[in-house]
Amino acid sequence: MGFFSRNDEPTAPEPEQAAAPTGAALDALSNERVTAVLDAHGYRYAIDSDGDIGGIWDEHVFYFVRIGPEKQCLQVRGRWSRVLPAAQYLEVLELANAWNTGKVFPKTYVRVEEDSLGVYAEHAVDYAPGVAEEQLDQHLACAVSSALAFFTALDEAYPQAVAEYKARVAAAREG
Repeated sequence: MGFFSRNDEPTAPEPEQAAAPTGAALDALSNERVTAVLDAHGYRYAIDSDGDIGGIWDEHVFYFVRIGPEKQCLQVRGRWSRVLPAAQYLEVLELANAWNTGKVFPKTYVRVEEDSLGVYAEHAVDYAPGVAEEQLDQHLACAVSSALAFFTALDEAYPQAVAEYKARVAAAREG
């Protein structure tokens, strides 16, 4: 039966379900709630002078930023740590667009930053009505893991950028 089709067949009565509690207010989004979720998982992070929360997952920088007129939206933004020349903009943009058309999230985009590319993945949700702990935990987990999946696809498409990144990191450790 289709969603909008008529059902002339008698159906069995629905079993009674417990009524959802009414009046249970959700707690407002706050940086403290975000850091509590990160702490619960044992993740390492820092808080910058603007109060933004950031950390590194699988070599990529992520920020957890409250935005909006009342800071009611949580945006999780990750930046791919590899370097590609600005001349590859259209090629990388096509990869990001292919991701965006095939996936619900994260939103991905590419921008020219001086002579190289910045490649980003982000997922934002408006929590004006409040947010449950489970929702916040799922938002952070899904935003980071889906961004990392996109970054893995980039790594596979640009193995030379990965090798150059690893060489720079090794040289910095030695020197």
